Amino acid sequence: MAWDFSTEPEFEEKLEWIRRFRAERVDPLDLLHPDRAYHPLDDETGPIVRALKQQVRDQGLWAPHLGPELGGRGFGQVRLALINEILGASSWAPVIFGTAAPDTGNAEIIACYGTEEQKERYLQPLLEGECFSCFSMTEPQAGADPTMFTTRAVREGDDWVITGRKYFSSNARTSKFVIVMAVTDPDVSPYKGMSMFLVPSDTPGIRMERNVGLLGEGPEDGMHALIAYDGVRVPGDALLGGEGQAFAIAQTRLGGGRVHHAMRVVGQCRRALDMMAERALSRETQGGRLADKQLVQADLADSYAQLTQFRLMVLYTAWQIDQYSDYKRVRKDIATIKFLTPKVLHDVVYRSMHLHGALGVSNEMPFADMWTGAAVMAVVDGPTEVHKITVARDLLRGYEAAPGLWPTQHLPARREWARKQLENL
Repeated sequence: MAWDFSTEPEFEEKLEWIRRFRAERVDPLDLLHPDRAYHPLDDETGPIVRALKQQVRDQGLWAPHLGPELGGRGFGQVRLALINEILGASSWAPVIFGTAAPDTGNAEIIACYGTEEQKERYLQPLLEGECFSCFSMTEPQAGADPTMFTTRAVREGDDWVITGRKYFSSNARTSKFVIVMAVTDPDVSPYKGMSMFLVPSDTPGIRMERNVGLLGEGPEDGMHALIAYDGVRVPGDALLGGEGQAFAIAQTRLGGGRVHHAMRVVGQCRRALDMMAERALSRETQGGRLADKQLVQADLADSYAQLTQFRLMVLYTAWQIDQYSDYKRVRKDIATIKFLTPKVLHDVVYRSMHLHGALGVSNEMPFADMWTGAAVMAVVDGPTEVHKITVARDLLRGYEAAPGLWPTQHLPARREWARKQLENL
């Protein structure tokens, strides 16, 4: 079986356009408006962002993760991975290209499971890039463990009434609607007894208890809400997909998203490595350049090796998804890149930040957000430990216990077997 991650020359030209466009047009937004990427557009950012989005549309690169029927290009996961590698070095780029989380995953599941009415009401505004959405799944007492969710949705006539609390609901502060995961049948397995609902953010009964920020953000800057659903009444047609399908929908949403997260981290690590190499060549201490110090050379080599191995693993995983169109078949490798993502980001960013000395830990370099990102990536879309368990369990399914007292590679037994093999010649 051949493995081929190559792309045609026409697509390489698109990648080069994305590199130039991000560097020349999008990076200025990161420098001048670093904390406003996921806020509604205003008189200052609106004209700029809309003009940039139009240039992306003119290139046929808007929302490239979607199929042609929804205005995307149907690029497949390898091409999307290469695009996200470039976009990952910028906080604004995913917004400008229509690939921002959680909107991308929300758009995909509405496209897959939504009715025509739901697509018109919720999907179309997302595709136009004029609103944000929220995925409201995790709970304060349960994290991402669905077996411990207590938020309930109960039928009352033709309506559903949602009651409970959700935590770390990203973009809830600026969203036009939320996708809520709730228990609809407590008498069956949690994996079969939960459903998803599309709920406008201004529905009576939705109460934002507080907006939680990430490390280093001020108390008023948070974008991840603790939400109380106090008897939120929605019509029956608010159900997304079939009753009891929430877990299957969530897995559809998260599979490709983990590949995109990983390749965006590749882009961030590449940026960190570039800064590290530049610093090593620029800074002198104790009679020589940092680049001539063996420990610095070792850090550079380790960073390059770690990043290159990780990048190839992510591309291989993306290639498998394209080949088989089956996320379950590739689950082990998706879980592997998920738990590798924070580790690689942590290691490469730390080495680069450390090499910059006091400047590296100051607010005059971009390491703070990158460093925080390593911790964030270790918990979003499921904590690292959960994915390691998934990998181990899937891996062990391909093996069997030794049939007797000794391991199958026990050398005395293997030598006896070898003698008998040669005696029969």
